Amino acid sequence: MTEIVPLANVTLDAASRENRREEDHRREASIRGGVITIGNFDGVHRGHAALLREVRRTADRLGGPAVAVVLDPHPASILRPERAPTRLTWIERRAELMAVHGIDALVVCPTTPEFLNLTAENFFQLLVSERLAAQAMLEGPNFFFGRARGGDIATLERLCTANGIELQIINPSEYEGEMVSSTRIRQMLERGQVDRAAELLGAPYRIRGTVVGGAKRGREIGFPTANLSEIDVLIPGPGVYGGYLIAAGKEQMAAIHIGPNPTFDCDGSLKVEIHLLDYDGDLYGQLLQVDVVLRVRDIARFDSAQSLVGQLNQDIDFVRSRLAPLRRSRG
Repeated sequence: MTEIVPLANVTLDAASRENRREEDHRREASIRGGVITIGNFDGVHRGHAALLREVRRTADRLGGPAVAVVLDPHPASILRPERAPTRLTWIERRAELMAVHGIDALVVCPTTPEFLNLTAENFFQLLVSERLAAQAMLEGPNFFFGRARGGDIATLERLCTANGIELQIINPSEYEGEMVSSTRIRQMLERGQVDRAAELLGAPYRIRGTVVGGAKRGREIGFPTANLSEIDVLIPGPGVYGGYLIAAGKEQMAAIHIGPNPTFDCDGSLKVEIHLLDYDGDLYGQLLQVDVVLRVRDIARFDSAQSLVGQLNQDIDFVRSRLAPLRRSRG
């Protein structure tokens, strides 16, 4: 399992770092002298996976931990918050996905204005050389670092050479003739193309949120739903979907409604409602994780509750027929 290691403020002086807890020292000692890669790794998609597997192979060759480093929150959320991308995965989910590719530790480096103001040289010296004591680094050709993205691959190569650190440049992965990227995946999800996004991710797209009270109209017509709020990742575009609730290591098939409910509501507010197939328990207040696997149809307004019920029955039959074989293959 990939361990999540919160890294104390990189810009602290040596005396301040020395005053940290013994547990902090132990955890940071475990990630020193390894092979590292620095990035956002949002989604841990197929391109990230290829890079992470090379990190694992290099760590095995050199003898040290395989370490991924993320800056959290995303630097754009501090530098240009109005343009910051909505994230695809929370930190714990990234660690879970990285474990599949053999990463020992996910180091979470706090993104502060002070840290973002470091020059490329100071960024490298403080993080890569001093705090992580890296043996090797692996990055893509479009890697930038330091204040105003002042450091590029040529800068990194110069610094690595001067510090005796091996550097490997890993070319981006492609899918259908285009580079696999988190931006491309976001665009697919916004269009409701969850199946295509899953091909680039290498796994179904997963959201999470807390169940809150709703109008209970679904229960009144025989289709109770769990209404998700406080969703902290990108929500796919409006539509009806099929997927799985993930709870206690088990999967429960679900029909998922994302968007307004024009049959009953006129305000057009976004809702994320989960109807679990073959389940009638109380999920109120629980934090749920849901894999959004396939798109069923667009959002539509129905003339009556009876018409809506008829369509919902068709949706559930469709979801069940498509997901049952997939469920067996997922184990």
